[in-house]
Amino acid sequence: MPAFATYPTANSPLHHFTTSLLSPHGRLLSLHRPQVMGILNLTPDSFYAGSRVASEKDLLTRAETMLAAGAAVLDLGAYSTRPGAEDISPDDETRRLLPAVEAVRCEFPQAFLSVDTFRARVAETAVAAGADLVNDVGGGTLDPTMFATVARLRVPYVLMHLRGNPQTMAKLTHYEDDLVLTLLRYFRDGVSALRQAGVVDIVLDPGFGFAKTAAQSHELLRRLSELQALGLPMLAALSRKKMVYGPLGLGPETALNGTTALHMVALQGGAKLLRAHDVAEAAQTIELFANTFPMAE
Repeated sequence: MPAFATYPTANSPLHHFTTSLLSPHGRLLSLHRPQVMGILNLTPDSFYAGSRVASEKDLLTRAETMLAAGAAVLDLGAYSTRPGAEDISPDDETRRLLPAVEAVRCEFPQAFLSVDTFRARVAETAVAAGADLVNDVGGGTLDPTMFATVARLRVPYVLMHLRGNPQTMAKLTHYEDDLVLTLLRYFRDGVSALRQAGVVDIVLDPGFGFAKTAAQSHELLRRLSELQALGLPMLAALSRKKMVYGPLGLGPETALNGTTALHMVALQGGAKLLRAHDVAEAAQTIELFANTFPMAE
């Protein structure tokens, strides 16, 4: 592979990646400036209890609140990916996810909807119901048909770095090579395969906390700008994770302030999407970032 000896700055030609994602349904998400992706968990066991949706009414109320607070994307997930989470079947995941996608799409026809799934069949069902983006924590490693499926659907795709699966990833945190170099190679190969399949719009997610210790996640955040060498927009999913609350001796319920602090670090590192439980606070962070670093947008 080519040596990644230098990395682009805001004035480097490599910095100018595609600034919008086009949904197969015609909706356009601009990434000219950073945006917020609001989290809607349809699982009963997500690591942050405050994010769990209790009913369709609760779902629509949360969706409306997030959109009003500045969410550009709503991310619906029906499979918990916390370490050691229970595995559920594709049918069970679809039964949780599909009615939610349909309900949100009906109530908010212009909203840009993402589905958090690593299964191609689930993704295809959700896109048919109106989803605009596939957010795959497996990066194609957990379903070999994912790349071909998103290419055929012509749907934007989030490629995340992961080792193993949600049940095994906590034991797969040893890296023989430099962590960022490992991710650069992983993304290089994944993007190449996606391009060959015909996928146009790609977002990269470093996978904070996925097969990474808290210390590794902090190193990755500190060096996030190095991933700009790939010339693609990045998603940062930091919200209330252990890397936030662990060093503070807290829990996810009290990790909002820490999340906000690390969101600013991610924006300075080049993140274009903040995946967040707390949309208003994330949107305020972006606004302050844009006012402090106007040329960074």
